[in-house]
This record gives sequence, structure tokens and C-alpha cells, in this order.
Amino acid sequence: METIIAASKNQHKIAEIEAITKKFGMHIVSRDEAGIPGFEIEEDGETFEENSFKKANEIMKVCGRITIADDSGLAVEYLGGAPGVYSARFAGEDGNDEKNNDKLLNLLEGVPYKERRAKFVSVITMVFPDGTYLTARGECEGHIIDAPVGEHGFGYDPLFVPEGFQRTFAQLLPEEKNRISHRAKALLELEKLLMERKNV
Repeated sequence: METIIAASKNQHKIAEIEAITKKFGMHIVSRDEAGIPGFEIEEDGETFEENSFKKANEIMKVCGRITIADDSGLAVEYLGGAPGVYSARFAGEDGNDEKNNDKLLNLLEGVPYKERRAKFVSVITMVFPDGTYLTARGECEGHIIDAPVGEHGFGYDPLFVPEGFQRTFAQLLPEEKNRISHRAKALLELEKLLMERKNV
């Protein structure tokens, strides 16, 4: 088992990544478990790719080990792609999941379901001590409903119904979500990139 340092402190994300990567022989430990100092990394990039790379690279420079970072969010077509890279702090720096969801619902009030198209985006970057890195992107298309439903998941999951389903991300069991999620797709892409790197 190869140990990879996760730049994230979000245990939900780490659990989702671990659930998928363990079958690839990769064990994820959080930055806290790895003893990385608790400094903040400013996510000031304009894209998920920029933020994902910055988070992984900053932690790798501290620990000198392979580091993985995920930057993800929700892009709503009607809102021009918002909240996008601001998904986690959509309702402000002191916001939380509930406040973020409330703001999204207020902005979409009166908008018909067919115009509530959205996608979850995940960009995962793995940075190696030699300075090389891999970047993988995954997307999951769906729609935003008008009230939260479901007990699983986190973030905008209770509002997001993935394409081809009648249930929200928050109603799906973790193993169901991990088969179709944006993060699952990004990790599968990352696996392909790792295989290519191995065979070079």
C-alpha cells in the first residue's frame, strides 16, 4: 500500500477518495494525520485546476511526499456557472452548507426545473516530490431541485439530482454515489494517468 498525503482536512472528501483509491493500492492519510502544520492555503485561483494544484503543491513542499488535492464545486448553468470555485464559501466566509444551499435556492426561486441544469465538478491533482504532477477532471451532470432531500452526503448533495436518477446525491448510498460522482470520474481519470506514468 502506498501512502498518499491528502491536502484536504475535509473528512467527507477523504472518505470518498479513500473508498475509491484503496482498490488501486493507495492509502490516503489526512494532512493532520501526517503531522503537516495547520497553515491555511489561500484558494485564490480562478479555476478548479489552479486551486487543486496549489493545495497539493503547497503541502508537498512541506512534507516532501506524494500529495493529492481535490478542488470541487457546483456549477449552475442558469447562474453562469456559479457558485463554481466559490462553492464552499458561496454564502460568505462564515457560511456553511445550510447557508450555501439557502442562497442557491433563493437565486433559483421561480426558475423551472428544466432550466436548473447543473454539474458537479471535481479536479484532482497529484503532485510528486520531483515536481511533476497529474491533473484529472470529472463531471456529473444533473439538476437542482427546490428543497433539500436526503440524509447522506454533504454540501449541495441534498439539492442535486444526477442525470438518470430520481433521487438526490444525499439520498444515494455512499457506494452508489461513488460509482457516478464527479469525484469518482476524476479518480478513474487519475488512475489512467497513473498507469500511463508507470508505463513510460
